[in-house]
Amino acid sequence: MNTGFQFIPPHASAMSWQVDWLLLALLGLTIFFTVLIFFFIVLFAWKYRARPGHKAEQVEAPMALEIALWGIPFILCLGLFWWGTRLFLSASRPPAGAMDIYVIGKQWMWKIQHPEGRKEIDELHVPLGRPVRLIMASQDVIHDFGLPAFRIKRDVVPGSYSVQWFTPTAVGEYHLFCDQYCGAQHAEMIGKVVVMEEADYQRWVAGSVTDGPMRQGGEQLFVNMNCMSCHGQWAPTLAGLYMSRVRLADGRTVQADDAYLRRSILDPGADIVAGYQANQSVLMPSFRGTLTEEQIDQLIEYIKSLAPAAYLEEPTTRPVSNGGADLELRKPGEGGPPPLTPDPNKPVE
Repeated sequence: MNTGFQFIPPHASAMSWQVDWLLLALLGLTIFFTVLIFFFIVLFAWKYRARPGHKAEQVEAPMALEIALWGIPFILCLGLFWWGTRLFLSASRPPAGAMDIYVIGKQWMWKIQHPEGRKEIDELHVPLGRPVRLIMASQDVIHDFGLPAFRIKRDVVPGSYSVQWFTPTAVGEYHLFCDQYCGAQHAEMIGKVVVMEEADYQRWVAGSVTDGPMRQGGEQLFVNMNCMSCHGQWAPTLAGLYMSRVRLADGRTVQADDAYLRRSILDPGADIVAGYQANQSVLMPSFRGTLTEEQIDQLIEYIKSLAPAAYLEEPTTRPVSNGGADLELRKPGEGGPPPLTPDPNKPVE
């Protein structure tokens, strides 16, 4: 990793050259038109300067010249807009099957955890040639996860998820910065990205793991907080929920992505599933302030691991004891998680 000044950072991702070509095109056009305009300013200032015996004359420009003067810049701007939009959309849409890595920013460090359980501080190890999706959250103030060699950066805002992705193309070590001023020690919130061959990465992930996979921690939290007493019974089932389409009580249909799962944990009343709004007394409590960012990531990783359940052809119904509307009781079949049976002596939350 080059620790000195770098005018142009190295290229370490599949997107880095695309970003640079767009930048060079913008820079080239800017220089060209700046020189051209200043040339004509100087030329016209000299040719049409005030001098004895000279009288200003009205000049009628040809229509073709008028059209060219606004048409050519307009076409160039449309082309740059199309180019930039295409690149932006590509950078905003991680490919299917990308490897998820969770990132938490806090004053003044980056806490990183791989789904397999391996944790890092101010370092990010990734395999060569595999798309990597970073799911990022802030524990305190706004940060920005910047990777110059990969030509990506994204604000990490408290209270929500930020996502960015890249595909490493060169083995080595590269700079990691916080690109948003976040406090007195902002300049020290730096680290490195280590790109490794796939075999080396697998050995690194498997070594020195003190904690189990993230989904195991999430499953333990799910049990400890007694979530199973409601989900799958009086509350929507979580089996097969991730990335499915969910119809809400207000008529909207949303996708159950990472942001939706996080919002449902911290603000359950924001997106009530259709069919469950009649019984407000069993509304899930908010876990904002109760769970850490790391625990939220573990819960989401556990929910993502739940395979779709096979339901009965004729689902049974069970009346809610506190007078709410009858809600469908869905029973997982083979291949899904075990049936969730509530404690009859425990009041509905």
